[in-house]
Amino acid sequence: MSAFTEILDRLPFDTSALRKLPVPGLSGDCLLELDLARGVAETAPTSPIEALRERHTPTLHALLEGLRDAADDPKVRGLVVHACAPTLVPAHAEEVRDAVERFGDSGKPVVAWAETYGEMTNGVAGYLVATAADEVWLQPTGYLQITGAAAEAVFLREALDKTSIEPQFDRRHEYKSAMETFTERHITEANREMLQSLTDSAVEAFLAGIARGRGLEPDDLRGVLDEGPLAPGRALDLRLIDRIGYRDEAYASLRARVGAEDDIELRYVERYDSGFSGLESIRGRGRKVVAIVQAAGPIHLGRSGSAPMGGRSIGSDSLAAALRHVAKDDKVGAVVLRVDSPGGSAVASDAIRREILQVKADKPVVASMGSVAGSGGYYISMPCTEIVADATTLTGSIGVLGGKFVAQGGLDRLGIHRALIETGRYAGMLSSQRAFTEEEWTLLSRILDDTYADFTSKAAEDRDLPLEELEPLARGRVWSGAQAVEHRLVDEVGGLDAAVGRACALAGLDPDRTETRISPKLGLLDRFMPADNSDSPISTAAGDLSARGIVRAGLGAMFGEGVPLLDDALAALGLGTTGVLTMTPVRWR
Repeated sequence: MSAFTEILDRLPFDTSALRKLPVPGLSGDCLLELDLARGVAETAPTSPIEALRERHTPTLHALLEGLRDAADDPKVRGLVVHACAPTLVPAHAEEVRDAVERFGDSGKPVVAWAETYGEMTNGVAGYLVATAADEVWLQPTGYLQITGAAAEAVFLREALDKTSIEPQFDRRHEYKSAMETFTERHITEANREMLQSLTDSAVEAFLAGIARGRGLEPDDLRGVLDEGPLAPGRALDLRLIDRIGYRDEAYASLRARVGAEDDIELRYVERYDSGFSGLESIRGRGRKVVAIVQAAGPIHLGRSGSAPMGGRSIGSDSLAAALRHVAKDDKVGAVVLRVDSPGGSAVASDAIRREILQVKADKPVVASMGSVAGSGGYYISMPCTEIVADATTLTGSIGVLGGKFVAQGGLDRLGIHRALIETGRYAGMLSSQRAFTEEEWTLLSRILDDTYADFTSKAAEDRDLPLEELEPLARGRVWSGAQAVEHRLVDEVGGLDAAVGRACALAGLDPDRTETRISPKLGLLDRFMPADNSDSPISTAAGDLSARGIVRAGLGAMFGEGVPLLDDALAALGLGTTGVLTMTPVRWR
């Protein structure tokens, strides 16, 4: 009797129609495909426009869940990984690699292939995933380009000087280097020290994973980094790949290994799981679940955003409503807060922290850090019962910055003149028309001191560290996940699956029998409906999706407050000024 038939036999109604339906992922033997060339999304689309734009991009959660379920499914005969992954970020590479390795531990064959592991780019992320396979292929004309890790810092001060725009910022403390993008012409020693430490830590993580997969020692690989791009023959000699060949040859090899015909069904990992997970949900009815609450993007007050042409953001109202929803749900035994955020507003982060403490009083909450969880992103992670981060996660950045751009000089050069009329001693303090007065500088300094003191004291309390031990680890410094574990800012190195495992352990749940569920999960129509109150899950939907809301968002982007053209230019560079808890932007190369 199949699992599907067994489940249908238990249902208290006529299931004859259901028995005739095809079941995705369980209808016959198949080979799974993990196509990293399509990218990996941190979160599911939050609007119809996003869903259309990202319809071919699988989410990390779907990939991990699919590989986990497929390992125990006898109808899945093997896995092929397309590991040419130019957009894959290091943290996602770590998590997908671990999932592929666990799949291989089930005894099923795994083949990885790529046209090239880097083509005039660093291919280490895709290759890191490939090394979890038991057979690694490379196209004859491709290269293996694993050259280490590099981080870029951008400095705009000279460009701003040429446009007569004056940046006026202050910070707490020397490692809080996000403001240096605007205030410096060259990298400072503190910033250089921090970035060098991050790239060193990333290389150590890469080498450890590659060495484990290829049966080598990390020291054996250090010389490879300095050879530059390796031709297929050289990579084969160094035991970094197993076979040289094209896609059709790699697929034929896998089919031969499993004794399958040429017409065996191929199924993307995330598409396979669309049927299997549904059956598991029925099988697990009545059991506690682990709710995954997603927090992706800059942090601000109000509702989460998802602009038609922009990225996602974390609104404190929306995330708080999601947390209250899982807190009240008796079906939820534990919560995983998936954080991928460079921070932003201090007061919004503090409001979210309060909600996490409320949930934590009744059920365990484990923070799972993605690519970045720094400054405000760390603020909303630190109150959780435990924190799990990837080795290459960018985290920490316990520090504060604040200030403004004085743009009137540049506007004067363009013949644009504005008048500022003030009533109130500090009414024009944040205006871009004039510089700070001495009194205003003093006030800004006091605000930053107070915010820094509040951040560090709460971090010390949440992490159960003496303040005098935590403060030297703060000062705005960004740490890798591996470094953060050493300094007790994070509890464990691992990905989303590891965080779910810790949540199950803390709640006394069996990880092999416990379902994970993105929560709250809203239907398409729900996103267009108004919420009845601030506790409604509907209030967690991102942005205003009405036609009026989309037009208003577009007009706001063009004619909103501040200096729109400058804001747009900074956003295009991956920079932003969303709040005093914004972390240093780090761009991997």
